[in-house]
Amino acid sequence: MAHLRYWLGFNMVPGIGPARLRALLDHFDGDLESAWTAPEHELREAGLDRRSIQSLFSERHTLDLDRELRLVEAADISIFTWDDPGYPRLLRKIDSSPPVLYVRGCLDEADEWALAVVGTRRASSYGREAARRLVTPLAQLGVTIVSGLALGIDGEAHQAALDAGGRTLAVLACGVDVIYPPEHRRLADRIQQHGALLSEYPLGTSPDRKNFPPRNRIISGLSRGVLVVEAAAKSGALITAGFAAEQGRDVFAVPGSILTKRHLGTNMLISNGATPVLMPEDIVRELQLGMLPQKQEARQVIEATENESRLLAWLSDEPLHIDEIGHLSGLPISVVSSMLTVLELKGLARQAGKMLYVSTREVGPEYRPRE
Repeated sequence: MAHLRYWLGFNMVPGIGPARLRALLDHFDGDLESAWTAPEHELREAGLDRRSIQSLFSERHTLDLDRELRLVEAADISIFTWDDPGYPRLLRKIDSSPPVLYVRGCLDEADEWALAVVGTRRASSYGREAARRLVTPLAQLGVTIVSGLALGIDGEAHQAALDAGGRTLAVLACGVDVIYPPEHRRLADRIQQHGALLSEYPLGTSPDRKNFPPRNRIISGLSRGVLVVEAAAKSGALITAGFAAEQGRDVFAVPGSILTKRHLGTNMLISNGATPVLMPEDIVRELQLGMLPQKQEARQVIEATENESRLLAWLSDEPLHIDEIGHLSGLPISVVSSMLTVLELKGLARQAGKMLYVSTREVGPEYRPRE
């Protein structure tokens, strides 16, 4: 836990976000204690500007890092940093992933099959019913529902997932010990029992208008796709959809009336290329969730065999045709085909088009092919 105090410390310094912290880690060879105690000239060499250095000096003379650690432990809150193997894999891949993630509840391997569901706080009966009808069968299938605990569509999505016996994650724009809105305190308690509350903000942080847009990148970053159920032309839900598009995640939208402002945002998304959703099967098909129960069962024996690791070594984020995989690996196509099926079930690979495959995880250096 000793090193964790410096992750918490830097996370509380205004002006030092993911990019500057990454620069510090690079400059100090991953030693955040050295970065925390470094003199000004070394911090300048690491790329920090004058304002960031002044902010760091101010905070490190006033913060009691041991006290922050004690607060986290007393609150029974888990902390995940970039260094932790348990840090959510999908979130790790996005630009500006949060260096520190506070978690109240628990994360699960099943959360890798997650869908974000967002929308207006002023939800209509149509929007609420659409959210419930779409979320319920997906949660029953094993899809984790991610949202922001807000009134309206967010709350309806969380409730529907819980009522269906599924998992749900709520990403907060405040500390995980500060429930906002207060009307959702009981809902937050249920989420903590069947999922988790997450935040990048330190304990005790109050909800602030400026915190909401950045937290939306985490909602989309945790998910394979984002479903916007009901949203006006300018809304936080559309910000989340924008982050999803930038992160290479699928964007879905429920069509609505052209006569109502609260549906203008979703209709615009569809007009701009988002996948229209009329039924849960539309999402299942696009995200290839049809074999999710089998995939989750296969994850119980997730470790790749020697031959599977050999095949994985040739897969990356770039789609590769099955014939090319066979050529590179030197394995017969019949063997490659069956092995790819198993890797899909284990969640280690997926189809990215007809006969095209990509890896869904970072392959360790021990599996890299030799040049």
